[in-house]
Amino acid sequence: MLWMTLDGKGPLYLQVYRAMRKAILEGKLAPGAGLPSTRALADGLGISRNTVILAYGQLQAEGYLTTRPASGTSVAAELPEQSASVAGHGTPLVPQAHVPLVHLSPYAQRLLAVVGPRGLVWGFRRRGLPYDFRYGEPAYEDVPLATWCRLLERRARRASLRDLAYGPPEGAMDLRQALCEYLQRARGVVCTPERLLIVAGSQQALDLTARVLVEPGARVLIEEPHYRGAAVVFQAAGAALEPVPVDAEGLRVAELRAPGKSGRLIYVTPSHQFPTGGVMPLARRLELLAWAERANAFIFEDDYDSEYRYTGRPVEALQGLDRTGRVIYAGTFSKLLFPALRLGYLVLPEALVRPFTMAKAVADTGSATFEQRVLADFIRAGHFERHLRRSRTRNAARRTTTLEAIERYCGDRVEVAGANAGLHVLLWLPGSRTSEISALLARAAAVGVGVYSIMPYYLKPPPTAGLLLGYTSLTEEQIRQGIQRLASVIR
Repeated sequence: MLWMTLDGKGPLYLQVYRAMRKAILEGKLAPGAGLPSTRALADGLGISRNTVILAYGQLQAEGYLTTRPASGTSVAAELPEQSASVAGHGTPLVPQAHVPLVHLSPYAQRLLAVVGPRGLVWGFRRRGLPYDFRYGEPAYEDVPLATWCRLLERRARRASLRDLAYGPPEGAMDLRQALCEYLQRARGVVCTPERLLIVAGSQQALDLTARVLVEPGARVLIEEPHYRGAAVVFQAAGAALEPVPVDAEGLRVAELRAPGKSGRLIYVTPSHQFPTGGVMPLARRLELLAWAERANAFIFEDDYDSEYRYTGRPVEALQGLDRTGRVIYAGTFSKLLFPALRLGYLVLPEALVRPFTMAKAVADTGSATFEQRVLADFIRAGHFERHLRRSRTRNAARRTTTLEAIERYCGDRVEVAGANAGLHVLLWLPGSRTSEISALLARAAAVGVGVYSIMPYYLKPPPTAGLLLGYTSLTEEQIRQGIQRLASVIR
């Protein structure tokens, strides 16, 4: 009979597992020692035999026990390396039920290496800070939620059994038609419903692009700095990223002629470069399209917030200038309505429609159809463009307040970039090194101000520290007070 004491915590089979594992790790059960049968141990402990079978099975799966025909069960001659190292410290690990030995795919290994211990965090938010200049989110109070709920209710009342079935992977036709009409009118996009694919936000658009066009070892050109979500997707796919610098007019297309700047895919944000805010002029756009044709490359145009432009005439999409089928155009409703909607779209060159649609079908069999039809109603009834006009006016006022407060309280201690469009501004801090930014962020948080470093958006840190300030989540008075406090920290 094997003597053991159960700790009384949790299921019986885990208690047996812990007691026996502890005896093995502490040397009370030597390697190769025979163990009683499951029936004998169950009888001795006064418990069910199935309980002992589960405990033995878990120990055997983790390499502590071995079972041989006609020889019964015994302690393994060699213990798992992890267990041996734990035993050396005299502190057994806390066991988990049915934890297998995990062999991650190369993709998963690359992904974990790229995102690091913090992972990916969408919708930056620091709890408890009254002046949080977070960016990447719309002004939620501006969303016409009552109108949206009314349309949602109307769709729900009219829903048939057919509406509950799977929809097409490329998206609901009524939304694709409504979107094409809007994109042609507002963004100059050349579009047909057959070339438009509904996706779960711009992040899925990037993921599908990587799956269809990027193979391990392939070169992908990307702006420097850039949207980190794009870099993570391409690096997880095994791509070798080739950074291309930007300036006040976006991507420096002339740099593509430099040695080593080759690739079959380039990621750009020409209408409002993220995060610096540059807008690519027509001459550069035409030069970029000519390069793509010569290089037999595709251009991923991320048009994430170009509707928010405050000075000058609206800039048409790069895709509208494309005559050779080189541009993959992506948009999202996360910045225009709300992120929880999880709807975006791709306008694809004809040659890519079928492979992207099949990749989408394999990924999720199609985005939620019900929300798509509500969004189609929202667009067709004119609510979407009215919402954009109101949001643009309100955000323009927040932007003006932000710039005036920066000028008043910070003066020439900072340099402002990217203020003519979008939902954030970039503050460069001349004379401040990137190594000092963590301390500055901590000092700002201590006075109730949340600001965010530009460093995560570079492959190689810039020589000068920079801060991103989103202004959509604050009132004008909060913006003034927050920047006044930030200025005291910068001084």
